[in-house]
Amino acid sequence: MSNFNKSYILSISMVSALGGLLFGYDWVVIGGAKPFYERFFDITTSANLQAWAMSSALVGCIIGAMISGILSDRFGRKYPLLLAAIFFTISAFGTGIANTYNAFIIYRIIGGFGIGLASALSPMYIAEIAPSHLRGRYVSLNQLTLVIGILAAQIINLWIADKVPENATDEFIRLSWNGTIGWRWMFWAEAVPALAFLVLILFIPESPRWLFKAGKADKAIPTLQKIGGIAYANQEMHNIKATLNDASEKFDFKELFKPKFTKVLAIGVVLAIFQQWCGINSVFNYAEEIFTAAGYGVSDTLFNIVITGGVNLIFTLVAMFTVDKWGRKKLMVLGALGLAITYSLLGTAFYLQIKGIAVLALVILAIAIYAMSLAPIVWVILSEIFPNRIRGAAMALATFGLWIACFILTYSFPLLNKGLGAAGTFWVYGGICLLGFVYIIIKLPENKGKSLEEIENELVK
Repeated sequence: MSNFNKSYILSISMVSALGGLLFGYDWVVIGGAKPFYERFFDITTSANLQAWAMSSALVGCIIGAMISGILSDRFGRKYPLLLAAIFFTISAFGTGIANTYNAFIIYRIIGGFGIGLASALSPMYIAEIAPSHLRGRYVSLNQLTLVIGILAAQIINLWIADKVPENATDEFIRLSWNGTIGWRWMFWAEAVPALAFLVLILFIPESPRWLFKAGKADKAIPTLQKIGGIAYANQEMHNIKATLNDASEKFDFKELFKPKFTKVLAIGVVLAIFQQWCGINSVFNYAEEIFTAAGYGVSDTLFNIVITGGVNLIFTLVAMFTVDKWGRKKLMVLGALGLAITYSLLGTAFYLQIKGIAVLALVILAIAIYAMSLAPIVWVILSEIFPNRIRGAAMALATFGLWIACFILTYSFPLLNKGLGAAGTFWVYGGICLLGFVYIIIKLPENKGKSLEEIENELVK
């Protein structure tokens, strides 16, 4: 283990993980800008237009996830990540300059293309270059940068926005700095990391496992040697070749549904959907409504959102240092059960009209549990569970399922909130988490410390 070039592994993992940072920033920046662009575009009285503005990026996410498998199997992991960086850059500039609601929506969808690609490819790339005993930690870097992106968006939103008077009217907000220019800078700030990602991605190597699959083993060997030395490179070459005996044959997407792959594919898709339907993204995307219902004003809400982002970051670090020690399954069980209990308490608090610090504390607890379990660990599992031959396509399918689930979650929250109230909505999420807990106990294997090829041999028979 002493031969591993950890600084090199860390550096290329961090570049790939910039996709996670942009994913997080692009995903959450809209929550802080929401009170202001809604007034600018005059959509405060339309639940449907509000929901479409919040969920439109998901259309791009779904399309990006769909094409990620085709692009990654044909062109590798590196160049589709470069394409994601281009989409993020266009979206950052375009969303900020939009003067019409439709233009705003178009640029949000373009940003969604970047999210869809990066969400599938960044963790997969890291999993394919990281040594097995460190894979969980390095893949979790993607979630760490995602959380940093979320926190950066929250802090930048708070820093840019002027304090809003408690009884400010919609017209006052629309004509203020926040309603005319401020919300634009919230989106423009994303251009800085987007351009950095665009440049740095050019300097990382292609995934060795994809190169072997593409018949370019000679280009893969130097990277493997740089990662772990000659002995490590030889062992990895042997392991990879053993799972790619038929790599010269053209891949057909119908292979995904062969009986030997259906078990592992089902686990991946169910976990991807569960990560979204556990409901935590509603806390981030609709923080304004949640904290308003708890009795907080707009400026207090922005500050509380930053608090939740800080908690998210701290507990993601906890996950990074426990995933390769405790294992994937234990953390997933903890997350599903912990969220089920917390949501039941949160729903009860809203039902009893308890406001203020109690609701904030429960929201923070839910985010802490999610951050150290479902948030990073699902991505670790998805990046390692699929066989080499179908990894790109299977990851695309699982991520596609994730974004479809996320679209339904994001679009349905304001409708659920209106129909069932905050209490009923969080009780529904609690029930989903309880079902997820049962599924994880029964179906999820433990992959701690195993190479990708060992996992494949155990799950695909």
